[in-house]
Amino acid sequence: MDILRIILLVLLAITSMLLVLLILLHKGRGGGMSDMFGGGMTTSMGSSGVAERNLNRFTVALGLTWGIVIVALGLLQRFAA
Repeated sequence: MDILRIILLVLLAITSMLLVLLILLHKGRGGGMSDMFGGGMTTSMGSSGVAERNLNRFTVALGLTWGIVIVALGLLQRFAA
């Protein structure tokens, strides 16, 4: 069980760092914090490019993976005792 816990903790650290990086790569949509720091000069085009859609998909998949790892660690902690 200790090996599984270590693997899940390493996976949690990797997915956390990648999730922060991917969220920061997203384009600001205007309004809120992105306008406050100079991100308000974007155009308001209705469609996003292929790269933006793929970035969205990868971010959602990584977020789901992060959530599953958190739940698995919680279950492991709960039932390991």
